[in-house]
Amino acid sequence: MNRTLSSIWVIARRDFTATVFSRTFLLFLLGPLMALGFGGLFGVVGGRADDAALRSSVAVIGSASDTAPIRKAYAGMNTRLGGALPDLRFVEPKGDVAIQARGLLSAQKNGATIVLTGWPAAPRLVGPARQIDDLQNNVRLILDEIRTADALKQARIVRPEVKLQRTVIDPAGGGTSAARHIVARGAQSLLFMLTLLLAGMLLSNMVEEKSSKVIEVLAAAVPIDAIFYGKLIAMLGVSLTGIIVWGSVIGIAVVSFIPAGMPLPLPAMGWPLFITLGAVYYIMNYMLLGGAFIGIGAQANSAREVQTLSMPITMSQLAVFALASATVNDTGGPLATFAAIFPLSSPLAMLGRAAQDATLWPHLLALIWQAAWVAIIVRFAARRFRTGVLKSGAPRRKWFGRTRAAKAG
Repeated sequence: MNRTLSSIWVIARRDFTATVFSRTFLLFLLGPLMALGFGGLFGVVGGRADDAALRSSVAVIGSASDTAPIRKAYAGMNTRLGGALPDLRFVEPKGDVAIQARGLLSAQKNGATIVLTGWPAAPRLVGPARQIDDLQNNVRLILDEIRTADALKQARIVRPEVKLQRTVIDPAGGGTSAARHIVARGAQSLLFMLTLLLAGMLLSNMVEEKSSKVIEVLAAAVPIDAIFYGKLIAMLGVSLTGIIVWGSVIGIAVVSFIPAGMPLPLPAMGWPLFITLGAVYYIMNYMLLGGAFIGIGAQANSAREVQTLSMPITMSQLAVFALASATVNDTGGPLATFAAIFPLSSPLAMLGRAAQDATLWPHLLALIWQAAWVAIIVRFAARRFRTGVLKSGAPRRKWFGRTRAAKAG
């Protein structure tokens, strides 16, 4: 046992050092950060452009003295409503108002959605019927506020300010359930994307070792199981290094740009325990899928075969993710039970459960179950590699008939 553990440690340290201290690893770290940075920048710029292009606007044709009450009422009401009212543009009348309104509606740049004319004597909305139907209540709300303020002023009545008291309580059950549902979906998606991004490297890992004949030297010196465990642990360490770097940068960005006091959805177990379980489930998910990947890659003879296998492997991962995602709506149903028992979907399903249920003991059982399957998968992959690729070990049994050795005798 000590020899096996020592061999695992030597191989893991060798592969981890060779990967992390290479020049390409820096590009590996910078690639996702640059993609996220440029994607976020272009997303913000494009989003602002879309908001400006798609936001409804009402052009008000009238003199400055006539539209002054509208400006004042709009500023006060839009502030209280959190900017929910459409934009207002004030235009001085020039010539025929009807022709001017048509020009504002048909303008290629900064065109108005609808136009308000005739204020204050006979207000009229000009524009397409659908847009008038959508915006007329907002315009009427502003004009009613002006009429009410004028009526109160003429009657010498001071409008009393309504004072509201606040009683802050925890969210209602429905709100908590919806928030936990969002956390479960997000955690599953993040776990799936990280594993899909980082575990695929194991497919080509064994092909490179086989092509350079290094695997034969290692197989002659240490057990095959130790080689597989060592490479799996090394690549897990590489992936965790990348996640720590990416998580630190993204965390700093989130703290810098998200407004203070913004409420975050709370998982059932609380964030500290949930993050801990998320890290453990990532390790188990990586070990499970990585064990399968390294076994498949060990059977491939060339990089072309690995590329051919990439598509069905990715599709199978999507099927596993779909199975785990289907359990979020019903964590106690038969489908959820199957997803928690099936080893490849168990980490995803149990992480979704952790966001919605605070019970801890099912996770302890699930982690023991997943660790057992890691051992089974790696053992099976090592045995297949020994007998199928290295052509060593016990002869392969057939389900029907005798073994080849028996026939030869």
